Amino acid sequence: MHEDAERCVRAVRSKDARFDGWFFTAVLTTRIYCRPSCPVAPPKVENMRFYPSAAAAQQAGFRACKRCRPDASPGSPLWNHRADSVAKAMRLIADGVVDREGVPGLAVRLGYSVRQVERLLLAELGAGPLALARAQRAQTARLLIETTALPMAEVATAAGFASVRAFNETVREVFALSPTDLRTRRRPAPDTPGVLSLRLPFRAPLRRDNLFGHLAATGVPGVEEWRDGAYRRTLRLPHGHGVVSLTPQDDHVACKLALSDLRDLSIAIARCRRMLDLDADPVAVDEQLRSDPLLAPVVDAGPGRRVPGTVDAAEFAVRAVLGQQVSTAAARTHAGRLVRAVGEPITDHGLTHLFPTPEALASLDPAVLAMPRARKTAFRALVEVLADGSLDLGVGADWDKARADLLALPGFGPWTVEVIAMRALGDPDAFIPTDLGIRIAARALGLPDTPAALVRRAQAWRPWRAYAVQYLWATGDHAVNRLPA
Repeated sequence: MHEDAERCVRAVRSKDARFDGWFFTAVLTTRIYCRPSCPVAPPKVENMRFYPSAAAAQQAGFRACKRCRPDASPGSPLWNHRADSVAKAMRLIADGVVDREGVPGLAVRLGYSVRQVERLLLAELGAGPLALARAQRAQTARLLIETTALPMAEVATAAGFASVRAFNETVREVFALSPTDLRTRRRPAPDTPGVLSLRLPFRAPLRRDNLFGHLAATGVPGVEEWRDGAYRRTLRLPHGHGVVSLTPQDDHVACKLALSDLRDLSIAIARCRRMLDLDADPVAVDEQLRSDPLLAPVVDAGPGRRVPGTVDAAEFAVRAVLGQQVSTAAARTHAGRLVRAVGEPITDHGLTHLFPTPEALASLDPAVLAMPRARKTAFRALVEVLADGSLDLGVGADWDKARADLLALPGFGPWTVEVIAMRALGDPDAFIPTDLGIRIAARALGLPDTPAALVRRAQAWRPWRAYAVQYLWATGDHAVNRLPA
């Protein structure tokens, strides 16, 4: 979008928050860059330059605006709904791959050479993988500086910088303030020691009942809970574990994070944003779905629905198998039994375990699996390929290959595969026309209710069929679409 200067100018002049994260506006006279919705008076058109990423603006020598904080914008929706190599790279960078494995590790995961990866990212984002990772480290550093009392050396390490000198130089370049100056602007410390209090922005509208209601209703005992208006769950992270509490607010999601290792901060935030689908563009999604006159009334009745995701794709795949042909309550019971058997215990006021790893589940005594033989076979086949790494469901996975690999497993049909594609892989076009709830809803709305006919009708909803699923489910009496009292 940044190449369409006329459209960008209109967005800046109207201070349209919908475009925050889509592009960044740099001002030649002040040498700062802003989000489109920055509250200051718009600059003259001839002084505006537009960049596709904060990293590109930083590389061009612009500093982040202290008023609108463009580094804290919602992420571009492109990276979650596209399946190409650039989108995979952006998801992997957000998940900390460059910090842990370097650019060569990113290139290996994408199946390209380092030079090819750099060329792809520079062409579309105006910045290479190192610059993009550096921008992410700068944002993490700012969060830690402003929300904790940690010594600066510890902030530098936690944010992923190789040295305190690199940390100081980056903070000064990006924010035009020293780390010490940023700390003087620090917000009040959270009530609970060791807990980081953050704001996760999103593009309005957000239909919180389908999003948080689903997560609360399907929560695994010991791993997830709904308490005092917040969804809480445990997180398994590269350097340790964490507990997150997420509370929906009018213009953001309040996030409280307790981490065993602060190096996991940016990764935990990225995974929570993916789980809540916070980088979606609901206006664009709903506009497309409203083009179907039979679906339009459902969209109008509750716009802004999101597709609930997951913080751990392997965990969700296991839970999808446990939920085959059983009620939500039964699926929770099965999952809770596995958690108690081989989950890793943690200390928390309410939550007790991390969800078991595929390796732990693969070593489980089959007698613990109180389920039909066919489902037990599917479960064993899944955890074995997850444990040996032959099935990739991570943020950089190839969606088509993952579908094919899942379908090759015993006990996996289109319903299970598409549910995993929708919730674990994050494919916004995943569709489950064989689902009974979808067929009942379609019939009630006057839509075709046979799978083949419904697939033909749903061609007009692409690439947002996963969102159409959320709207169709909302027409029935689904407890998962309501928040607990």
